[in-house]
Amino acid sequence: MSDSNSEASSGSQQGQAPGDRWDYGDLGEREWNGTGVVGGIAYAPVVRVRRESIEVETDPDPALAAEDAEERREAEKTRLAAAAGAVADRLMARAQSSTGSSSEVLAANAQLARDRGWLKEAGKHVAKGVRAEGAAKLVTEKFVAMFAKLGGRQAERITDLEDINARVLAELLGIPEPGVPEISTHSVLAAADLAPADTAGLDAGSVRAIVTEFGGPTSHTSIIARQLGIPCVVAVAGLGELREGAAVLVDGSTGTIRVGVDPAEAESRARADAELRARAAEWTGPAELADGTPVDLLANVQDGESARRAAQGPAQGIGLFRTELAFLDRPEEPSVDEQAEMYAEVLEAFPGKKVVIRTLDAGSDKPVSFAGLPEEDNPALGVRGLRLDLLDRGLLDRQLDGLAEAAKRLPTGSPVQVMAPMVATVSEAEDFAARCRDRGLSPGIMIEIPAAAVAIDKFLPIVDFVSIGTNDLTQYTMAADRMSPHLATLTDPWQPAVLALVAHVARAAEARAAGGGSRVPVGVCGEAAADPYLAIVLKGFGVTSLSAAAAAVPFVGAKLAEVTEETCAAAAEAALAANSAREAKAAVIALVEGE
Repeated sequence: MSDSNSEASSGSQQGQAPGDRWDYGDLGEREWNGTGVVGGIAYAPVVRVRRESIEVETDPDPALAAEDAEERREAEKTRLAAAAGAVADRLMARAQSSTGSSSEVLAANAQLARDRGWLKEAGKHVAKGVRAEGAAKLVTEKFVAMFAKLGGRQAERITDLEDINARVLAELLGIPEPGVPEISTHSVLAAADLAPADTAGLDAGSVRAIVTEFGGPTSHTSIIARQLGIPCVVAVAGLGELREGAAVLVDGSTGTIRVGVDPAEAESRARADAELRARAAEWTGPAELADGTPVDLLANVQDGESARRAAQGPAQGIGLFRTELAFLDRPEEPSVDEQAEMYAEVLEAFPGKKVVIRTLDAGSDKPVSFAGLPEEDNPALGVRGLRLDLLDRGLLDRQLDGLAEAAKRLPTGSPVQVMAPMVATVSEAEDFAARCRDRGLSPGIMIEIPAAAVAIDKFLPIVDFVSIGTNDLTQYTMAADRMSPHLATLTDPWQPAVLALVAHVARAAEARAAGGGSRVPVGVCGEAAADPYLAIVLKGFGVTSLSAAAAAVPFVGAKLAEVTEETCAAAAEAALAANSAREAKAAVIALVEGE
């Protein structure tokens, strides 16, 4: 939460007509390369998001440090707590009015703003006579240094901390809350990085593309940009050289950013992409390949409201119901009855259709205040997901009780499908499956730890279905923190080694069915399923269902409608034969588009 990261943009050219703003600068023809995380082509002038420092005094105020100023110090602590609470309330309000990953990310950041440890440490500085603004800066600098030292997932949270700190300082000082400036014309947003709260509030009608110097394929910026359908390229080295107002051609599929391109060529490519998007917007399903092969295309949701919105679109069901939001904003665990009400809302949005519910995936970057999570040097490899059983076995049992109660309220006779995250061993799968079946629930597991993918033959007889979480599977397979901006190429789900594991899981399920065993459906619910070209590859592997953010479903469905099973199989082999993520993606795009 360092005060050096309050966001602002010069905005000096805002409000001018596009033709007046477009400036090729003195860079000539130039290309930058990054990791393309959301496909699409955009051509527009650059609007830069700059971070400007909010200067505050950190030395003790003699009047506040005086022995007889105890009452004033307590008032100062109250002022600080109120400012943090106001920021948290605004973030949670935005979370509740958002959907999908945006809602989840904003809710997690609201919890970060309410962090008791941060307030306690800040209070120690106030007790020494430091005013609230200075205390916020000092404690944030301490936390930032600590997270940077820990590295991994914790280091990624530095952006979140700094953004929240900037918002708290603005609240204390009575100045406008920092963030992305209002953008009224078509623009490409360029930044070192974007705070989740800013990305979640972007207007896809004005922001035609996002390019950042940091971030990775599964960073908050990437996930939310994908949900919004905004072309996005992250981990772009040298992006600071890109000038404000320069007209740039962004290709989110190949990860390229170009200036000095012939305007006619650039505008033609952008128009063609816009036409493709228009076709996707008109696509209403049902999902099937060009040869009539049906595709089980589902939506990812996090509450009843997002489920109802998804039901208004072409999604055929829910492939991932993230239950975290029911817990993240709660100081105490919701009762079984409260949980049942929340779960029933989602189930009722798709009556009689497939709904897959993931049990609480807390820990790491999604802390739950009442779970008693330990402080860990590497939380991404620590107590998270199903491993919460190690701390409180009753937490999962009560959630399963709530799901079973919700299922009883539905007229459909089909069992509710429930899957556990972070399953690593056969004994974990057996225990979870037994607890589900005892309650009349259909058990499944997430395949996101390589151990489970490699030994998939031992898991298939235990469960009714599996769902591959490509975000974490990529992170653990490549031994690369998915939030690290320096390792974005490694954490790209197009990595052939990751694809080989996905193919291994899907083909093991097919082989089991061919050998007379029961068919275990294999879904993909990670961000990979939202990439239309990667969806083709996954279908070629034999994946039986794809689940993505509701906004991405039409793009995936429209692209799948253009290819046959034969093309999917060829794309799968082309991706597996590649030596790098970039090579794999290029080979598949060339094959599908006939280039």
